[in-house]
Amino acid sequence: MKLKSWEIKSLGEIAEFINGRAFKPTEWDNKGLPIIRIQNLTGSSSEYNYFNGEIESKYLVNKLDILISWSASLDVYIWQGESAVLNQHIFKVNIVDNVDRLFFFYLIKTKIREMLSNVHGSTMKHINKDRFENIKTLLPSYTVQKQISEILEKAGKARQKRKEANKLTEQFLQSAFIEMFGDPVNNPKRWKVVTLGSLCSKITDGTHVTPKYQNEGIKFISAKNIKKSLIDWSDIKYISEKEHNLLHKRCNPERGDILLTKSGSLGVAAFVNVDFEFSLFESLALLKFDDKIINGQFLTFLINNESFRSYNQKAIRGISIRHLHLNEISKFNIIVPEHSLQEKFANIVIKTEALKEKQKQSEQELENLFNSLMQKAFKGDLF
Repeated sequence: MKLKSWEIKSLGEIAEFINGRAFKPTEWDNKGLPIIRIQNLTGSSSEYNYFNGEIESKYLVNKLDILISWSASLDVYIWQGESAVLNQHIFKVNIVDNVDRLFFFYLIKTKIREMLSNVHGSTMKHINKDRFENIKTLLPSYTVQKQISEILEKAGKARQKRKEANKLTEQFLQSAFIEMFGDPVNNPKRWKVVTLGSLCSKITDGTHVTPKYQNEGIKFISAKNIKKSLIDWSDIKYISEKEHNLLHKRCNPERGDILLTKSGSLGVAAFVNVDFEFSLFESLALLKFDDKIINGQFLTFLINNESFRSYNQKAIRGISIRHLHLNEISKFNIIVPEHSLQEKFANIVIKTEALKEKQKQSEQELENLFNSLMQKAFKGDLF
């Protein structure tokens, strides 16, 4: 593609960026038009406040409008809901006639990545509007814009289908668990019920004193490293072997054990599937148990069941709970199905996790392809 036919334009020349309105809490209602806030775009909250009054047309948002969050969370979105009104810290974009909507959407995706290096504020990412509008970009003809947007849209849909397939895989495990064992709280299959403490030979937690961290050494993890059923080793601390040996005398995680979050995202369990030694912070509980009575994969999945987690958190202190104590964890009621059935489910988990790992690799490959296409597209190297 020959760039000499591409025009140099500022973002402000090809689109108008309208900031949303600052709605006061006194203006919120339980009816009217939903107020689009940043958390509604990011998906961190599905709850809406509503506005039921007269408003300037520039603050109205319709389906397929392009929105840009420019404070706290920096990203671009295509609104998929019905008519709504726009809150502050979000731009609604009106594009000039000779710019394709999807081309502009993907263009802003690439520009936001560039702008992230220029954000300011100690606790909030923020883009200055004037600087945003003055950023230069290359603009091809409308025909080329359409060609680029069609290619990126196909790649984007392939990426989305992979993500949806990953969700279906996770839902399969949840469905298999309920089909085989029923709800672990209501226990419709009338399995034997015992306390977690009676199943465990040890329930303890990590060190309550912050160790001295170093650049390398023995791995040291906390609650933030626990994802559902798995340990995330990508962002961890390190401590000396000497300090680890002291901590390991009391708290010694090994393959086949279960780690359970005591703070942060409460009651999330992860199965230990590594052979190397590591140490824990006090935000993690360590569960050791007889695997001839309770299968570790089964117990991990049971503890992570949403019904189970919700019931136990409310039973302890209600919805305001912020920390789990070891004595409370030991009182969790656990269903104990036939061990052969537990093992059957564990085999399903192992096979499904292997499939999920392949899907994850495929998703990353699609993500890399998509990012590569976007980079090439806006440099004129796609064709």
